[in-house]
Amino acid sequence: MRRFVTLVFLLCFTVSFGVSISGCAKKNSVSYCNNAGYGPVLGQLATITLSPKVYGISLNYAEIGTVGAPAGVDCKNSAVSVSAYTYGIVDANGKPNLTIADVVPSGTNAGRLCAGTWNRNTGGGIPDYTTCVPNNVSGTVYVVASADGVSSNPLPIYVHPTVTSVLLGPPSTDCVNDPATNCSPAAYINSPTSCTINSANGCCTAPVSTTSQPLDTTQGCISQGVTGQLAARIFTGTDTTVASNNISCQVGHLTYTAQTSGIVSIDQNGIATAEQPGSTTITANVSNAGSSAGFFATCPPKSIQLTVNNALSATVDQNYTQPLAAVVTDTNGNPITGLDLQFVSTTPSTITAGSGSVTPTLPGSAAITAICQPPTCNSSPFNQIGLYGNGKPITSNPVEITSPGTSSTVLYIGSTQSQYIVPVDFTTNNIGAPVRLPYVPNSMVISVDGSTIYMGSSQEIMTFSALTNSLTTQDTTVTGEVLAVSPDGSTLVITDPVRQLVYLYKSTGGVISTYGGVGTHAEFTPDSTTVYITMGNVDPSGNVTPNNQLLVHSSNIGWYVTTSAQPTTDVAVGVPSVGAFFAGSATSAKGYCPVTTTSTVDGQPVTSNVFYPDAGVTGPAADRLAATNDGLHILGARATSSTGTFTDLLLGSSGSPGLPVGSCPGNNALTFSDTAVLSNATLSGISPTAITGVDATSDSSLAFVTYTGTGGVLPMYTLSSTGAGTLGNIPLATTSSGTPIAPVAGVFSTDNSTFFVGTSGDNSVHLINRSTLSDQPTKLIAPNLPGVNGGTATPNLIVQRPRKTLS
Repeated sequence: MRRFVTLVFLLCFTVSFGVSISGCAKKNSVSYCNNAGYGPVLGQLATITLSPKVYGISLNYAEIGTVGAPAGVDCKNSAVSVSAYTYGIVDANGKPNLTIADVVPSGTNAGRLCAGTWNRNTGGGIPDYTTCVPNNVSGTVYVVASADGVSSNPLPIYVHPTVTSVLLGPPSTDCVNDPATNCSPAAYINSPTSCTINSANGCCTAPVSTTSQPLDTTQGCISQGVTGQLAARIFTGTDTTVASNNISCQVGHLTYTAQTSGIVSIDQNGIATAEQPGSTTITANVSNAGSSAGFFATCPPKSIQLTVNNALSATVDQNYTQPLAAVVTDTNGNPITGLDLQFVSTTPSTITAGSGSVTPTLPGSAAITAICQPPTCNSSPFNQIGLYGNGKPITSNPVEITSPGTSSTVLYIGSTQSQYIVPVDFTTNNIGAPVRLPYVPNSMVISVDGSTIYMGSSQEIMTFSALTNSLTTQDTTVTGEVLAVSPDGSTLVITDPVRQLVYLYKSTGGVISTYGGVGTHAEFTPDSTTVYITMGNVDPSGNVTPNNQLLVHSSNIGWYVTTSAQPTTDVAVGVPSVGAFFAGSATSAKGYCPVTTTSTVDGQPVTSNVFYPDAGVTGPAADRLAATNDGLHILGARATSSTGTFTDLLLGSSGSPGLPVGSCPGNNALTFSDTAVLSNATLSGISPTAITGVDATSDSSLAFVTYTGTGGVLPMYTLSSTGAGTLGNIPLATTSSGTPIAPVAGVFSTDNSTFFVGTSGDNSVHLINRSTLSDQPTKLIAPNLPGVNGGTATPNLIVQRPRKTLS
């Protein structure tokens, strides 16, 4: 009993103590915005914002729009959650006005706008606020959102006839007769002055004054860094000449967007700043729809002056990076900075050009140029190429880089009559074992980095690793002859005379694109963006004869076909790569500047172009060509009925030697000035059936001619930078391998010290010493290529890759 009484006592004490504690507890305190214990409370809705706050919403008659989600905040600008908003339409004085636009006031679709009047109490089972009935009344009203006793800013709603076109152009100077968006009352929102409305067209009586100069995008390009006000004319209907169709003052603000980034930046006020060269379509967004309004053009370079150590040439040691300086001036004479220039080398296997620098990796010589190449630099829409100079490439002057020293060579020797390839490593002076190929090759080219050899055949394309001396891939889906590999190693040009197709082929395998026809020769520009291809016809016996069709592919415009005045037999890209030269019964040239014709369509300029037009060269006949790296010479050789001839075209005048550089001359073609300082000079001592090549040293001082036929000598030409050079020949030595008949194919070592030449007769490779200009019979290579018909084959396929000499 005692324990029960004790338990009751404890329970009573505990309950009373708990009650006493509970009774002493305070209520949660309220936080006020002013920390003074009264006034607005933190977390309570204080402000509602509708966006776009200033620029509002533009709607065509009967168009349905939606107000963006309101943003509610408290007195400290912290977000506040609001369960529901109520919407209303008011006029400029804050009074309700549903004669121009309407809004769903509440419910699921609250905030949905109608450029007219929403249906209400329609009956027949039709829900309210589902049909927008046009009032066909133009004007500006405001939508306001409310909640918890707080109202938002009035958001302008511009209602107007249906917009059919927007034309970018000069700002208006006459708001009565030629309204533009700078006459609109909306343009005055940020203006310190007020707008006086012209009741006739709803425009301000005078255009708004801006701190930026007006930009007339239809009259020319804008220099980099120039800022100005864009203006547009907005029309309803199809006839832009009818004054009443100009509704520029009724649509409110436009939002401008450049289709191509980086050319121009445009802020919300329509203030444009020219950035990088190029042109772009400008889209104007109005009434919830985008309309192509016009073009904006930032001025292209007129000249790119490239120097190294303030000079046009330099000697740079191996593995030393030498900066290059490019000074760029636009067509208005103003400087340009930040260009995405491509720096390219004519001999990237030994001297590589990077972003504003050059680094020799092996001895040799190269010409370095900087190129503003569309589409990465000075791009434009296709229908605007050539307008104000945009969409066209611009090339700098060449800078000559020499890296002294000597290098070794790995030579790869093949034949169109043998199923084998023989590697020869001059670092170890070892002739490698012949490697058997799946098929007899008809062509052989090596990538610039020397890692991969590509061979064509009538059965497949064969890829051979020059690093492991082994076949790596075979592609039986593509057959034919490999004509060229791009300097960046990504793309091959292959021609198939059976299917009569020209392929652009990925070096990793797979066709990129094809074009109908048969190619005979091809050469890429140093930046790998363009390849020129000479074409031919196939007779019933399978023989290919040249025609006057020229095929070009560029990354900017794709395939393009042009013609020469006569059949062409070879192509050589000039230095710098402003065009290409073509061999034939007359040597001709094509420039990279298109001939542009400009017309006006719907008030906007539109161009049409003749690409790769004639460059005004009519030189002596040639079968094969070579361009020298100094940009001064085009060398040609030709086989006649009894002998061979040689031609040297000296490019440029004495006051401006070499090919022209810089921007294209307006809408005209780029023309080349050339003088035949040596014309059809006899190549003594030879009776060629065909000229197989003209090979020049990378330092532009010496060239050799290879041929089929008879003669037993190697024609050579010592160049001069001011006039005609000197022709001669080097006797080919008779050795135990036999008597050489003709030098059929050759290649220079990259340090220019040795010319490797394959010869018929003894079926060997002779080494011509550059210093002594003599054959070196003790160094002769006998590859002993097994012929498909027995015996040994003539080594008429030769490529090389450079190697560092062993220390």
